[in-house]
Amino acid sequence: MNCPRCGSAHTVKNGSIHNGKAKRMCKDCRRQFVPHASKKVISSQTWQLINKLLLERIPLAGIARVAGISEAYLQAYVNRKYETVPREVQVRTPKKVG
Repeated sequence: MNCPRCGSAHTVKNGSIHNGKAKRMCKDCRRQFVPHASKKVISSQTWQLINKLLLERIPLAGIARVAGISEAYLQAYVNRKYETVPREVQVRTPKKVG
């Protein structure tokens, strides 16, 4: 098993991650990595569905279940989205009649 950072073959077992997959550590550059890690890519259709469900005020746990993503990942997405919303409210004063 070669290190993804430096390419060294001097790696050792270094425990496991939360789902039980084995972790390794490079003895040369000290990088920790998971061999054959799988990165799940979320499609744009799923993001559109998530945005629609967020507008419906459905709990995050339900949205995460429907979309097939973790609640923590969804919460981080909502937090990033919330940061882009303007904090000031635009209020118009009504015209006085009379």
